[in-house]
Amino acid sequence: MRAENNAGGLYHRVVVYLLFLILLLPLAGTLLYSLATSWSATLLPSGLTFKWYLALWSEPRFLAAFGQSLLVCVGALVLSVVLILPLLFVVHYHFPKLDALMNVLILLPFAVPPVVSAVGLLQLYGSGPLAMVGTPWILIGCYFTIALPFMYRAITNNLQAINLRDLMDAAQLLGASPLKAALLVVLPNLRKGLMVALLLSFSFLFGEFVFANLLVGTRYETLQVYLNNMRNSSGHFNSALVISYFAFVLVLTWVANRLNKDKT
Repeated sequence: MRAENNAGGLYHRVVVYLLFLILLLPLAGTLLYSLATSWSATLLPSGLTFKWYLALWSEPRFLAAFGQSLLVCVGALVLSVVLILPLLFVVHYHFPKLDALMNVLILLPFAVPPVVSAVGLLQLYGSGPLAMVGTPWILIGCYFTIALPFMYRAITNNLQAINLRDLMDAAQLLGASPLKAALLVVLPNLRKGLMVALLLSFSFLFGEFVFANLLVGTRYETLQVYLNNMRNSSGHFNSALVISYFAFVLVLTWVANRLNKDKT
């Protein structure tokens, strides 16, 4: 029986490793191509160089697109935290029965395809007193709605884990006001869950393309729009861009996973 279990475990590990290898091959090829001096009719590149990465990270247009992506993502997440934390506290402490309704409402942004939402936003904010098309403000608003489900679900799970009502009651019995208990007792217990929600939401928003391309395009070029506009340039340069983007998102995801493991 033990031999059969060992054989079964070995088989499953081999299958997982093979699938993992297959998934890594395109990424490894892109990485190698981004480091190649030239690679055309040979099995391996003729030489390796970092000049494509140096050219990328010294390109003002790329740096501007990278910074603008950071700006709209951070702005949307700050807005999410400012609005969603008080809402979650009120719902879970004063109106816990509303949690089921909020779980439905919070998913409504995903009920409408992004292209349809973008067309509606173009009609609403393309002209008039609230003409925001082509500005970062409309992207911040869109990204805010996209981030809400991630933020709400992660923070809700954290609130349920710390038993909000008992924690608040205990703090108030010790003499703390409701505001002081929320800021000094509840909020520190939400720190790791909030950081996980922020990092995962940021990783998702940083790769968003549809809203950015349709609502702002080159008027406020984000990283994904820049990547799309540079598709006809050097393949080595584009490969360096893809690998840099992947490495940045991978680091964020790794940090979020580490925080999540620490939290659990």
